[in-house]
Amino acid sequence: MREEVEKALGKVRPFLLADGGDIELVDVKDGVVQVRLTGACGSCPMSQMTLRQGVERALKESIPEIKEVVAVNAPF
Repeated sequence: MREEVEKALGKVRPFLLADGGDIELVDVKDGVVQVRLTGACGSCPMSQMTLRQGVERALKESIPEIKEVVAVNAPF
């Protein structure tokens, strides 16, 4: 399933890159996709809306088995 998620993220990535951000796949487990928003997306106050309305919706359309997409913090 990880490969399918990477492919689906490739479809939304250009929109994030256009705004100075990006997305990184961290893990996929039991239908939950963990991602890390980077660049401008990592500190944007609208990032949760982007995650839900953009990324999660696109992934669920491509891969119906996806239950949820959650953001994880960048490692320090």
